[in-house]
Amino acid sequence: QTTGLTGLPVCEHSREKLRTTYDRILRVIVHFPKDYVYRKAVEDLVKERKNIIEQNEDVAVIEQKIGQGQIEEVIISAQGELSLIQDMLSQKPWENLMEQAPPNQWTWPPHK
Repeated sequence: QTTGLTGLPVCEHSREKLRTTYDRILRVIVHFPKDYVYRKAVEDLVKERKNIIEQNEDVAVIEQKIGQGQIEEVIISAQGELSLIQDMLSQKPWENLMEQAPPNQWTWPPHK
């Protein structure tokens, strides 16, 4: 078997691996503030996709319903999201800055 994509091997238990990755995402994201927009977006997307996985045994159907390419590609994307979530959890971007941002930091064009 082949994915047809160079450097991307076929994942033997792809459905289970994706479900497990989504479970891990949901376990970590609960440590974010409940009103944090990123948390809400990730939870909604992951729960929707996990529901697709649980309702369908056929990988081709899962791929079609998720609509993000082959399941191996979706697994890579989910693993990247998990890594980002873990990094964000350690950095806590929802907390206030340690010092006040300089004036006009977020304006364009930049001021001198």
